[in-house]
Amino acid sequence: MVNIINFGILSFLIFIFTTVEAVVTPNPSAPTVAAKSYILQDFESGQVIAELNPDYLLPPASITKLMTAYVVLQELKMGNIGLADEVLISEKAWRMVGSRSFIEVNTKVPVEALLRGMITQSGNDSAVALAEHIAGSEETFTRMMNQYADNLGMVNTNYHNSTGLPDPNHYTTARNISTLSSAIIRDFPDYYKWYSEKKFTYNNIVQYNRNKLLWRDKSVDGLKTGHTEEAGYCLAASAKRGDMRLISVVLGTRSENARAQEAQKLMNYGFRFFETHALYRTYERITSTKIWKGDDNGLDLGLQRTLSVTVPRGRYKELIVNLNIKNPIIAPIMQGWQLGVIKIYLGDNLITQRPLIALQDIENGSWWRCLIDAFLMIIWD
Repeated sequence: MVNIINFGILSFLIFIFTTVEAVVTPNPSAPTVAAKSYILQDFESGQVIAELNPDYLLPPASITKLMTAYVVLQELKMGNIGLADEVLISEKAWRMVGSRSFIEVNTKVPVEALLRGMITQSGNDSAVALAEHIAGSEETFTRMMNQYADNLGMVNTNYHNSTGLPDPNHYTTARNISTLSSAIIRDFPDYYKWYSEKKFTYNNIVQYNRNKLLWRDKSVDGLKTGHTEEAGYCLAASAKRGDMRLISVVLGTRSENARAQEAQKLMNYGFRFFETHALYRTYERITSTKIWKGDDNGLDLGLQRTLSVTVPRGRYKELIVNLNIKNPIIAPIMQGWQLGVIKIYLGDNLITQRPLIALQDIENGSWWRCLIDAFLMIIWD
C-alpha cells in the first residue's frame, strides 16, 4: 500500500512539473500579420523567426532611401565626401514631388543636413540632391545602388531611382530590406543613431519622423517608413532589448497605424518567445586537430566571425554541436583555409552551419618529420 501511495505521489509530482514547465516555456506559432509580405529576423544570428512571402517582388516606396543612405555613408567612410561639404541644389531636386526637406533651388546645403533630412523626413529632394552630388546624376547614382545591392547579396532587387517613387523596374523584397537594414546597423554604428531621431530641424522648419514606433516603444531605434499607392504602407524597424536585436519588415499594410501595429506585433512575439546566444566568438578556438608533415603537431580550428544562434526560449541547452573536419590535414596550411564545417542542431533540425577555418599558419616540417608522418599515415589508413 505504501509503495502504491508513493508511486501515486511521484506520478502526480511529475505531472505537475511537466505541466508547469510547459506553461513556463510556450512556443506558439507566429501571429497573423496583415501585410502582403513580412519578415522577422535576428540581427546577430541572421536567423528568420517568422516570415510571409519574404521573397515577393514589391515596390519599396521610401524604404528605398535605406540604400540611398547606405551609398552616401559608404562615400563618407571612404573619405570621398564630408558631412560639412556643401551641395548645390539643382532644379530637378527642388522640384521633386512627395515628401520634401524644404530645400531651395540654387542654394547650398551641407551633406549632413541633407542626409538627416532624408532619414527623418524622407525628403525626395534631399535624396536627389545627394545622388547628384555623389555621382553627377541620379541615373549614375542608381547604378551604384544596384552594385551595392549585388555586393550585399540582395537577389531580386532593382533600383530605378534614389527616392522610391513608383516605377515598374523599381522593386525589392522584405528579405532584402532586412539584409540592407542589418548592413546599415553593422557597418555604420556611428551614423545609425540618426535613424532614431524623432525630429530634425532645418531652415527653421521642424521635420518629424514618420516611424510611430519611435514614440511607442523605447527599444525601437530605427529604421525607415515608406508609402505610395502601389506599395501601401511599409516599415522596416529595428529594436534592441537586452543583448538581443530584431529587425522587422512589413510591406503592403493598409495604413500608418497598421504598419506600426503589425511591426510591433512581430517584434513583441520575437522578444517574448525567442532568445539569441553567442556560441563562439571570432577566431576563438573551437577544437584542435592533428596536422601531418608540419612544424607543429596540432592545428586550432575556429570561425571567421562570431556564431550566434536564435532558439525558442528555454531550449538553449538542447543544442547539439556537430564538427565535420577534413582528414587528413597535411602541411603547409595557411590561416583562414576552410578545413571543415560546424553544424548546430536543435533536435533533428539544422539551425545553422559555418565553415571551420585554420586559426594559424603551419609550415612544412623537417624532412625527417615528413618521412615519419608519411609512414604513420600508411599505418593510419
